[in-house]
Amino acid sequence: MMKGSHRGAPSGRRSSSSSSSGGGGAGLLWPLLAAYLWAAAAGHRPVVIVHGLFDSSGEFSTLKRFINESYPGTNVSVIDLYDRSASLQPLWKQVEGFKAAIYPIIQNAADGVNFICYSQGGLICRGILSTLSDHNVHSFISLSSPQAGQYGDTDYLRYLFPQFVKSNLFHLCYTAVGQRISICNYWNDPHHRDMYVNSSDYLALLNSERPNPNATEWKENFLKIKKLVLIGGPDDGVITPWQSSHFGFYDGNETVVEMQHQDIFLRDVFGLKTLAARGDLIFCSMAGVEHVRWHSNETVFHACIEKWLV
Repeated sequence: MMKGSHRGAPSGRRSSSSSSSGGGGAGLLWPLLAAYLWAAAAGHRPVVIVHGLFDSSGEFSTLKRFINESYPGTNVSVIDLYDRSASLQPLWKQVEGFKAAIYPIIQNAADGVNFICYSQGGLICRGILSTLSDHNVHSFISLSSPQAGQYGDTDYLRYLFPQFVKSNLFHLCYTAVGQRISICNYWNDPHHRDMYVNSSDYLALLNSERPNPNATEWKENFLKIKKLVLIGGPDDGVITPWQSSHFGFYDGNETVVEMQHQDIFLRDVFGLKTLAARGDLIFCSMAGVEHVRWHSNETVFHACIEKWLV
């Protein structure tokens, strides 16, 4: 687990001169004003937050508060699109919608922006970063996202598909109808690998696991990021296996194969190996955090997120 200390933004210096009689209230305003002037001068990069499955923008107020406590004055945009049941829309559709909403923020940020993308949102952000040639994303923070796919009997699965378990969901997901449902776009059944590769309209293309004429361009676009921060942990309870948040995944025996032994890393198909060689691939693992708590856990913020928002 990465250790992190709280690195809050420096506060403005108090004036050494004494305030005039009766001016105590006004005197207290000077440190606050100085802090905000400092933040404006520092020009913190805007932060864009993309939510996950069944979420909405309103659930990220705590994370927004953490950011502004550490970096006062930071412009934090929680994109309010594809909320709740609409998050089941196909991921390429969501990529285009989020991209249109985020692009003006990128255009107006001369020094770049930072992405925090939670759960399914981490895969949406990968789609944006791969297909947007002129993005200026500095840190891409993937917060408990099934980056290598999902394969598990979770509460989400039982709610969405009560007649299915993980072993037979491929009957639905690897069809044209199934690929219209977001979770099927990254359903990765290790026992039906060929069907996944040939049927997945989203993750298999992002990973270049089948021939993709855009692979070179998408890799170049993705590698414009300066840092990729992968956050997850063993008590998540939703991302299955949890190592998918670090690009690890099951083999045919449901044994987890870590990222550095995965084909997508060894062949560097979209840039993971390049990022690692650059020193720009960061892992943060934390036990004891349930899936729905990652974005409101203060320890996670200080240990895994805070330092990458500079």
